[in-house]
Amino acid sequence: MPENHDNRSGADPSTERLRTDQQNTSDAETRQAWPVQDPEAQDDRSAPESDSERTQQIAALPTDFSGFPIGATQSIPTVGADQPTAYHGRSQQPGGQTSMMGGQQDGVAGTQLGWSTPGEPSPADQKRQKLLKGGLYAGVAAAALVLLYVGDLLFTSGSLPRGTVVAGVDVGTLDPAAAESKLRDELEPGMDKPVRLQVGDRGATIKPDDVGLRMDWAATVDKADTQPLNPFTRIGSLFSTHEVTPVSTSDREELLAALQEVSPQLGLEPTDGDIRFEGTKPVPVNPVPGQNLDVQHAASEIQAHWAEGRTIPLPVTQLPVSTTREGVQKALHEIAEPAVASPVTVRGEGKNATVEPEVIAKALRFTPDGQGGLKASLDEKTLVGAIEPQLRDTMKPGKDAEIKLEGGAPVVHPSEDGVGVDWEKSLAPVLETLRKPQQRVVQAVYVPAPAQFTTEQANQLGIREVVGEFQTGGFEPASGVNIRRVAEQVNGAILRPGETFSLNGYTGPRGIPQGYVESGIIEDGHPGRAVGGGISQFATTLYNASYFAGMKDVEHKPHSYYISRYPAGREATVFQSPNGKSIIDVKFKNVSKSGIMLTTEWTPSSITVKLWGTKQFDVQSSTGPRTEPTPPMEKPGPATGPCSPSKGAPGFTVVDTRTIRDLTTGEVRTENKKVKYNPQPIIHCPPPPPPG
Repeated sequence: MPENHDNRSGADPSTERLRTDQQNTSDAETRQAWPVQDPEAQDDRSAPESDSERTQQIAALPTDFSGFPIGATQSIPTVGADQPTAYHGRSQQPGGQTSMMGGQQDGVAGTQLGWSTPGEPSPADQKRQKLLKGGLYAGVAAAALVLLYVGDLLFTSGSLPRGTVVAGVDVGTLDPAAAESKLRDELEPGMDKPVRLQVGDRGATIKPDDVGLRMDWAATVDKADTQPLNPFTRIGSLFSTHEVTPVSTSDREELLAALQEVSPQLGLEPTDGDIRFEGTKPVPVNPVPGQNLDVQHAASEIQAHWAEGRTIPLPVTQLPVSTTREGVQKALHEIAEPAVASPVTVRGEGKNATVEPEVIAKALRFTPDGQGGLKASLDEKTLVGAIEPQLRDTMKPGKDAEIKLEGGAPVVHPSEDGVGVDWEKSLAPVLETLRKPQQRVVQAVYVPAPAQFTTEQANQLGIREVVGEFQTGGFEPASGVNIRRVAEQVNGAILRPGETFSLNGYTGPRGIPQGYVESGIIEDGHPGRAVGGGISQFATTLYNASYFAGMKDVEHKPHSYYISRYPAGREATVFQSPNGKSIIDVKFKNVSKSGIMLTTEWTPSSITVKLWGTKQFDVQSSTGPRTEPTPPMEKPGPATGPCSPSKGAPGFTVVDTRTIRDLTTGEVRTENKKVKYNPQPIIHCPPPPPPG
């Protein structure tokens, strides 16, 4: 029966229309789902189509996943209690049937298909809601970031990027001029201080001015003044900083030279492994690689970071070692520990010697073996020093021949051969013996010990007569002590043909430990005192004795001021530093065919030096006139301390001539030596203080 569309009942037309559409749809679905059994009902199919049939022929509108037409408002109308409740495209019919807006299904079947009951969202609906919410949040966040990016770009336009830090100074968001001013204010005050350099635990400094280190402020700001356009970079700058290396200049060559100069302070020599001893306990020393300053890269590091005012760590190159920890441990266990476990016995002829572990520890040496380990060796001098005194009674040293004056003539005392120990052969098996836990015994090897200077050699020297001599006198007692001591040291010295004698070299240091005392000297033209004073008088005597023996003058130096007890132009002085180093010496060479022996004769008033050999030369001396006189100058004496007044003496120049005739060949030669003496100043001592 056609539905009445009259709205006079007062019902909401939309509500009535919805109810009618739902009912018509239900009737039509029912007819399609169940076959009609009444024949007459079948004839009704030719009757005019109903509103519901026409509705079925209308093409379906596109829908979203909810079942509602796209663009339609998904609202739920309020209905009466006797009407089905629609929820997202579903309606609950009386009797438990559910209408799906296009077909009627059994409630059980609907449940099997996964539909939820009214009031409970389906899993698909829940997922869709989450996606919608997530998308909404993401859109809002993206919009906010876009606004933030655009705002930050506009806000910081014309200024340095946010978070920009130069040498520890934050200049972000400042305009270039303000940034440069801030950098100058905070960094310039400390730029004249030394730059501290560091390599490990070793340090050094250089001065910026010495190497031309200067800041380029404008270039530094230009380098920092680059606004990033990447949105992620800009947003990240809100929470981080961006370090900009300052731009500076230097005198590269001066900087490299300065680094080369401090390189030894920063470098480290490699230390190979070793084993040292604490008493008799061996202690391993592990290898330590060395390091060399990488000068080129270090210069770049300094130029980049010197303005920061902090200690700059510098790069180095490693210097390898040739040993390993494992190699050191192996030597420790296989050599060092067994070596000092017990003494070693050295068997002599009739007597033995014992080498205690303390001596072994002092003598044992370790060096790299080239394969990562250590090889051992023994210091022969240390071992011999411990063994020789114990075996001395089993040895007889050789005795050299001697030439002594007896009855005013040289006499040769014969040499004697002896018996000694060949230490090299005797100690050769000791190292292997030290590895043994038992039978730690070696045999001393005895060999002949001939004299070094034999009787035959002494006779062949031809030392039989005086070939040159000289005597001086007039020294004070303290000087006489020193002259006597040096004469004792020199007496009996022998020179073979061609050998050179050195006074400083023969005596060595001449100080208080050697028996010398303080005595008078000439210092700056006036008297003074020093340990060893008076030795110059012995030097003058020795020089003249060699002069008249025809020896070759190798080295001598006259005094600066003439001393009247010496021959003018034919005298000498000597000098040593406090540590015994030779400064001024007397040296002469034996140019004769015979040997030369020096003898000395001392008395409280004179010293005589003689050279003995076989006479070969006849020597004559002549002294020229004193020329070029120089008057003395007056000079005040010391204001405090002792003062020795002096009348002074003029200076002058003199020439000495030595004529030498070779008695074997008849050859004659002449030598001239010119000597200039300074004037001795006139010394005036201050008056003594009045008696107190």
